[in-house]
Amino acid sequence: MGKEGRCSFLKKRTKKLLFLRSRAVARVSDRRRGALLFFKKEVLALLFLLFISPCHAEDPALAGLRAPDYDSVAATVTDLAAHRHPRARAIITALRDGTLYAPDEGPGLYILGPAGTTDAATGAPVSGLDPDSLSKVQQNNRVRIAVAGALALLDLSAPDAATRREAAEAMVAHPDSGLLPALTTALAQETDPPAHAAMVLARAAALLSSGASGQSQQAQLDAVAALRGEGNQQARAILLGIPNPPPAVRDAARSAIAAIDLQLRLWSVGQGVFYGASLGSVLLIAALGLAITFGVMGVINMAHGELMMIGAYVTWLVQGATTAAWPGQAGLGLALSVPAAFLACGALGIAIERGLIRFLYGRPLETLLATWGLSLVLQQAVRSLFGPTNVSVITPAFMSGAVKLGGIEITLNRLVIIVFAAVVMLALTALLRLTPLGLQMRAVTQNRRMAALMGIRTPRVDALTFGLGSGVAGLAGVAISQIDNVSPNLGQGYIIDSFMVVVFGGVGNLWGTLAGALSLGIANKILEPLAGAVLAKIIVLVLIILFIQRRPRGLFPLRGRAVES
Repeated sequence: MGKEGRCSFLKKRTKKLLFLRSRAVARVSDRRRGALLFFKKEVLALLFLLFISPCHAEDPALAGLRAPDYDSVAATVTDLAAHRHPRARAIITALRDGTLYAPDEGPGLYILGPAGTTDAATGAPVSGLDPDSLSKVQQNNRVRIAVAGALALLDLSAPDAATRREAAEAMVAHPDSGLLPALTTALAQETDPPAHAAMVLARAAALLSSGASGQSQQAQLDAVAALRGEGNQQARAILLGIPNPPPAVRDAARSAIAAIDLQLRLWSVGQGVFYGASLGSVLLIAALGLAITFGVMGVINMAHGELMMIGAYVTWLVQGATTAAWPGQAGLGLALSVPAAFLACGALGIAIERGLIRFLYGRPLETLLATWGLSLVLQQAVRSLFGPTNVSVITPAFMSGAVKLGGIEITLNRLVIIVFAAVVMLALTALLRLTPLGLQMRAVTQNRRMAALMGIRTPRVDALTFGLGSGVAGLAGVAISQIDNVSPNLGQGYIIDSFMVVVFGGVGNLWGTLAGALSLGIANKILEPLAGAVLAKIIVLVLIILFIQRRPRGLFPLRGRAVES
């Protein structure tokens, strides 16, 4: 029995005892007056109970939560938050969680939690309450929307600016005109620019919601202008859903929707350019090593993708060993895997050139078949060692998440890969331009026979070149491990695109490889929303074929042994 029920019971019981006592006094003789002490003692006991447990009227602000219609419940929830009721958060949270109960008869609200039952109005613990006499306060979608908006409104006064901004963004998703006064007050007090911008949008959404038809036309026009300035999908959806707008508001909303559509298309192109640049960066790292070996040696290395796959597995092994020794240091493991993958794949590349490729120079078809067979051997070896399933490479914390730049979402892992590709590109350019090995490689590329006559040991240059190209393939594997599944089949998805980049950009030309990689990556990502992923690749392939027919040597042709022959 709750406090209100107990008070009612005590009052009725006291009145009844007093009535019985008065009748007894009038009827009984003196010799039986001693028996009336029973009534006196019980009355005093009841009065004492009333004193230590005083009755009070139900808080009128909570009465609507027991109403039979959902609209009254939703309106009460909004009022509790808008007027900052001291128990608003506890009561609304209990309603959201399904722990708010009302008695079947009489006033009162109770919260039934794991720690026991409490009075919703005061937070005081309640004992002796029969759960069968209570019914859960029910919800529907209207009440749930009001609850979400009310909790967000309560967060508008949080000391943390990020919490206030998130609360305003939640109110945009669940607009409620009943929150307008409190939103206006919070907006006037807000000093954080991102939170202020979110509150402006939330107020505009609430003003144009279904319950805001009584707002002035100018206020609605101002809200439409605010949503137009925001220019995102949420703003567009709110403008589309304005109920029965006046003609001027309807025309302004249509104009705003058209402007938002144009802005969204432009941002979509910008997003495609970023994704294309990230894909192009992956293709660039994957194709750089292929461009070096193909340009200098004229070797079509079909095992290049498997070298990338081995680089990804080296990353997994190094990161696993590092995190085992220093838990939580995934970033350190990724950093150490860069030189480890380069050295491991470079050494394997030198071994492949010395043990297989050097016996097949001058026979491109046999070289292609031999390296294709080698790719199958490497795939099966990895399956035997590590299994056929994917392995998980941890993404460090500094590469997780995304940042917003206008309407473009920049994922940090792809941004790091773009920077990594630029560093690899600059390092290779410096090696080719500023080191003796680079000078010898360029000499062999331009005229192999003349380079040999000048005393350059071309077999040694071939081995080091193939090792360098294989090492760069290992670096590509490090990058790909952060955005793709690491499995024995990893290289198969990149080898064809890598060859297309090399041929399109110009055999053996690093800057041509850069241009080809970015062109193919951006073209793919811009065409994908329009034509689909598969058709976009087909279109790009057809365009490359048509281009190669006109310019067989690519964008930036470079003389090399393959070209001379």
